[in-house]
This record gives sequence, C-alpha cells and structure tokens, in this order.
Amino acid sequence: MSIWTELMGHEVKQTFYNAKDVRTRCIEAGSGKPIIFLHGTGGHAEAYTRNIVEHAKHFHVYAVDMVGHGYSDMPDLNYNYEDYVNWLRDFVDTIGADKVSVSGESLGAQVAQLFSIRHPDRTDKIILNTGMMWPPDEEGRRQLIDFVERSRAAAAAGGGAITREAVRNRLNWLMFDPEKSVTEELVDIRYAIYTQPDRAAAMKKIAEASIGGILAENLVRDYANPAFLGRAKCPALILWTRHNPGQGIAVAEAALKHIPNARMVVMENSAHWPQWEEPDVFNKIHIEFLKG
Repeated sequence: MSIWTELMGHEVKQTFYNAKDVRTRCIEAGSGKPIIFLHGTGGHAEAYTRNIVEHAKHFHVYAVDMVGHGYSDMPDLNYNYEDYVNWLRDFVDTIGADKVSVSGESLGAQVAQLFSIRHPDRTDKIILNTGMMWPPDEEGRRQLIDFVERSRAAAAAGGGAITREAVRNRLNWLMFDPEKSVTEELVDIRYAIYTQPDRAAAMKKIAEASIGGILAENLVRDYANPAFLGRAKCPALILWTRHNPGQGIAVAEAALKHIPNARMVVMENSAHWPQWEEPDVFNKIHIEFLKG
C-alpha cells in the first residue's frame, strides 16, 4: 500500500508554518487536542503516514519535519538537543497551542523527553518511541558505531554523493523486515529529500551531532541521570520494540525506573520504526494512551 492510498479520502493537508523564522513543513489532519509526531535523525514527516488518519479521528495531528530535516529550513545550528527543543517550543507557539502531547521516534523521542522537562506547563503527555535520554549498552554502542561506519563507506562509494543504494541501506537499518517494509516509494521520498540543494551537508551534520550525542560522555552528566529525568512529571509511554537497534529493551527498562508516571510496552515485530512496520498495533496502543 502506498502513502497516497493511506491518505486518500481524508482531509489531510501539507502545511508550512514559520516557527520563529524557521519554515517548518507539516502533514496535518484532524481537530481537537494537538498531538505532534517527531521523526528520528535524518527522518521526515512521512514516517507517520500510516498513523495520521487513525489519530486524526481523535486529535489534531501534526507530523512535522523537524528543523534541518525534510522540507523544513536548515538554519546554521549545532543541532544539539536544546536546539530542537527551542524549535519545538517555537512551533507550539506558532500553532497557538497551550499544551501538546508529543510522540517522538528515536531522536524525536529524546526531543519530546527534554521538551517535557524544559516546558512542563506546555506538555500533556509524551511517547518515547524507540529512543530516550539514556546511554546505550556495549551492544548498542557497537550497533551505532557500525551504522556510522557503514554510512561513511556508502558515501565514499558514491563519491560523496547521495545514492539510492545508500538511502536504501539507511532505511534497511531501521526495519525488522526490510524486504517488506522498505518500499520503492519510501526510497524515492527520502532520496528526493536528501538530494535537495545543501540538504546532504545538513544531514551529515545532523547525523554526526545526533549519534555523537547519544554516545557522548556528557549525556549522563547533563541529561541521562535520575535527578534530571525525574523532573518530567507528565504521563509517559515508553514504546519499545523487541529488535530496536542502538538501545535494547534492557536499556529502556533501566531508564524507566527513573521516569515518573511512566509505563512501558514492547512491540514484537518491528525494529526502529514500529509506527511504520506495525501500524495497527502502534495506533491502538498510542491512541489508548493518549485518550486515557
């Protein structure tokens, strides 16, 4: 099934908002309480096209291209966690919302988590989907380093240019069943995004900042410690998978002990994109948590 057939017959629109001078692309649908979907490193709003329609039956859905990503602006930032949180605050101001729920995948989850700590009065609920402010174990570190090395090798093989094969390899890493989940359409979308003028350089900077952030020694000092994580008081759903690369179930369980008002659910047949690989299960769990 294609992305378009997922959205056909529904009131879904592509919108651009100026979030304090950052032109931000959004796939938007529904009405009511706002839920913001945040993709991961190098991602884009289409990561949630299998979830938008079901959630729009209950909420006002904003699936966004985070700053620097997709078709949003690429300002000269360090692209650290605080940069994303500041952009998200500006986006929430721009859509005129007092409080929002934020569901983030991978890097997006870390942004959602930090946003709930920095802006508790603006946060209703958060969902941490296959990512959180907590260091990986040794196996996870090896997986992340291997991913970086393979990405560099793919770039070198393409003479530094973005290739469809490099895009496909990146998407394969995200999926439990790449043969089924990595469609030609998805490769086409990401290739079109990455080959925009100057976008490849931005993606390289963003990837290095993101992977470097989760592997950095100061992650624990500044963020991934019980005292800091305990400052988030809103309800939190830790939505994990059996095959998540980089941060396994044991890592999520260790962090869960320090996140107040949180519970954890593990999905069995997906890796880093459960919202795409198991959309029916994801939507049911997600909507029940948001409505409850």
